[in-house]
Amino acid sequence: MPRCTDDVDLRLALHPDHSSAVVATITAPERYLARAVLAEYGFRPTGDTTMVLARIDHDEPHHADKAASALREGSAIVDVSAALQEEIKTEWTYGNAPTHWQWLSPGEIREHTGEAQRIHDDILAGRLIIHLHAHDGWTTVAVGTYVGGKSVHLHGEDHLRTEETDYSSEAEAVADFHRRHTVAVRPGPAPLTDIEREAFEVLGTALSSTTPTAAPLSLAAEETSQLVPVYANGPGDHEALLEDFFATNGEWEKWRPHDETTIASHESLTLRVEFLHEATHGDSAWTIAAYESPVGERLWHATATPATPVEIVRALLNSLSTEDSWGQGPGSPVREEDLAHASRPLDDAGWPLKVGSRLIEWTAPTADAAGLRFDTLVKQRDVQPAWTIWGGNTADNPSWAIHLSTHAPTGLIQDISFELAHGYSHRQPPLHAVGPSRHLAQKPVAASPPAATHRPPPRR
Repeated sequence: MPRCTDDVDLRLALHPDHSSAVVATITAPERYLARAVLAEYGFRPTGDTTMVLARIDHDEPHHADKAASALREGSAIVDVSAALQEEIKTEWTYGNAPTHWQWLSPGEIREHTGEAQRIHDDILAGRLIIHLHAHDGWTTVAVGTYVGGKSVHLHGEDHLRTEETDYSSEAEAVADFHRRHTVAVRPGPAPLTDIEREAFEVLGTALSSTTPTAAPLSLAAEETSQLVPVYANGPGDHEALLEDFFATNGEWEKWRPHDETTIASHESLTLRVEFLHEATHGDSAWTIAAYESPVGERLWHATATPATPVEIVRALLNSLSTEDSWGQGPGSPVREEDLAHASRPLDDAGWPLKVGSRLIEWTAPTADAAGLRFDTLVKQRDVQPAWTIWGGNTADNPSWAIHLSTHAPTGLIQDISFELAHGYSHRQPPLHAVGPSRHLAQKPVAASPPAATHRPPPRR
């Protein structure tokens, strides 16, 4: 039976408080496919059923139209408001555009503004760290470094921002920026422009909470270490983490049945953490299990490999101190809202989502591989994990991984996802470069987002 044309899956309309932003309201009962397609075109979630597209190049109607076309190809019914349809037909004109733009086609102009948008998105997502900025008499300039990549000088603001010069090292880029702009140099990123501020307000985003910014750097070799997402760092000191866990959580009892293993048992006797001191590749360094009562059935379990970055494991252990992270045990199958709750920090940070016939995956938008995967076919009693949080190489053969059973608490997974999306630290040096007491404990520096070194914000 054909569907009624009034049975709309998604509505697109202009934002009431922004001149060009677009609001998507998802009305279909199954929202994941729509959310995935919208995210590919730059929409960001602002609620369970709403996503917003707000760009600094004011080209939202064009990209909303492309998203609508992609959704319709997937048999979705999309309603576009009359006002937005009118904007889609109208090409945006830039009053302060460079002179040579008058000879460019709309498509060529869109390539230039799209590149500026890409730079803006990279800064917002923490993929491009801004060290210094200055005003050259005409516009704003800055120097920054891509996480795990090149350093660049940037020129211009908003839709006119471009990459001006590439450098192979951060030190060289910073030194040349000082040479060019001397007394005009200021630390960190430039103040927000009006256009950036409007976009952040519409998205409900605070730049300071999502974008790591680097302090002014000296050229000393020890101060030019590479800032990387925590999922791309080395394992760190798991032994010190275990001791810190006992020191700060008095409700956990320490028990060491033999030299190889330490067990942390919660005072309720329903939650247990086991740490294998000499774990090697292929072992589980951490094993966690929750039970319905001291003598009841196991509700869920999790493991972490020895190469898992210490900050990721810390987020996992910290989450265990909140009772809503313990879970309610087996029940109905994992629902769409459970997936949305667990992955919300990754959605908010713009991690691409891929929905397959069996696997649902979020992957890091940076060059360093990482992600969250849920296997829809794994049942409660199956041996293989349903949830996998991983980093390095591929999801099937990762450098490190946390595996969780089907009904692991989504609140706990959300806490780990937050650290995955927003945690930064200095890359740990090779083991042979330092003594055993130095390479083990690498703490995030002040350049990291504040939330990456403390508890995540309240869960939504």
